[in-house]
Amino acid sequence: MTGRNETNRQLAAVVAEAGCTYEALAKAVRAVAAEVGEALYTSKSAVHSWVKGGTPTGSTAAYLAEALTRLAKRKVTTSEIGLGCDAIGEAMAPDFLATASDLGRLVMFHRRDFLARAFAAASVGLPLTYDHEAAAAMLRSGESGRRAGAEEVATVRQLTEMFRSADEKFGGGHGLSTVSSYLADTVTPMLQATFPSEAVRRSAYGAAAELATLVGWKCHDLGREGAAQRFYLLAFQLACESDPAGHGAWMMRALTHQALDLKQSEHCVELAEAAHSRARGKVDRKTEALLLVTAARAYGASGHGKNAAVALLAAEDAMLAGDDGVPSYAAASGPVAATVASHTGKTLTEMKDHKAAERHYRAALEGRVPETYQRVRGLTIANLAKSVAAQHRHEEAVILWSQCLDLMDGVASDRNRQVLKTVRSTMAVYSRRGIPGASELGQRATELAAA
Repeated sequence: MTGRNETNRQLAAVVAEAGCTYEALAKAVRAVAAEVGEALYTSKSAVHSWVKGGTPTGSTAAYLAEALTRLAKRKVTTSEIGLGCDAIGEAMAPDFLATASDLGRLVMFHRRDFLARAFAAASVGLPLTYDHEAAAAMLRSGESGRRAGAEEVATVRQLTEMFRSADEKFGGGHGLSTVSSYLADTVTPMLQATFPSEAVRRSAYGAAAELATLVGWKCHDLGREGAAQRFYLLAFQLACESDPAGHGAWMMRALTHQALDLKQSEHCVELAEAAHSRARGKVDRKTEALLLVTAARAYGASGHGKNAAVALLAAEDAMLAGDDGVPSYAAASGPVAATVASHTGKTLTEMKDHKAAERHYRAALEGRVPETYQRVRGLTIANLAKSVAAQHRHEEAVILWSQCLDLMDGVASDRNRQVLKTVRSTMAVYSRRGIPGASELGQRATELAAA
């Protein structure tokens, strides 16, 4: 860090407002950095130095602003705490086609300030107040003379599905620049064209939303959570131009799941409830089941066990009642029954009902064949292993984690790396306790992590 000559009164004021100690703030900064894969060793003395006028290096100022956002429970920017300005444009800006081009190029050119951007807890609730009618008016005024038709939209969908299949097999690190380039240089310009009908126009925006979601998903899989969040917010805006009730609600679901995965449950209940409310009666029952199980996860993470149980039962009823196919945006998550079962398991895990969670994780595996769902199947087995271990069936857990590792070789995924980290630490404990196979599995996890 570099020194300055006077106390940073702006930072001191926000720290005082948050009511936290320097030690608590340092811990929060380390946690935010860890979410994007950066290991910081921020201490209370570092925080004291910043308040006295020192300047954090690298992306630490952004992590500090996000940590204060979470502690103060309101949006805090780097400019507010006297440490510069936010370099990447405003989230949910009305001219989101310009945002699409900008975000795509930031990934294409490997901009570290963007890829290392922290997840913004305050942005989770942005869709709740979004005015898509105002954005739609701006888009209409910017249409070009170029024409685009249904065949061009169909090509976007075909390529998105190809990219998605490769992502599941090889991980988020495979082809990220290529997918981002396609979004910025081909798909976004297409959206500025004139379409032969409103139906084709809506289909084009829906296809673009699915592609932007895939980019966000790939960033999430790599642990680039701030970048993932920005693409999810972009995809929400695109989806609102296609189908605000169904596809828009689906993107609210994606934002909710990301926040829940990061243990940032603020706004999640409100967002999940709003998603279900806007889609209810306007989407098929299976898609509604996926929205309901998201609400269940949000309730469970927020300590509302009774509401979670009611939502889980409603999700199961909706899934069983639905006979029709689901729209392409929902189909991207895989077989509905398997997805509902997996998120039911996660909800029950949060509620400490490991026996019931195990049952649902096993059901999820039945619908996810290894050839098509290699990465997600591996992650589900990892969740199953943790549920089994929580029931003190440690030898069985070792076998399950071994099966999980079989599916992780060659997959570029930060989520997989986190599983390997868990396996290594758990096997170290198991080895000391003499659990059969633990030492060998720990060594194998170490070798995979180093590959």
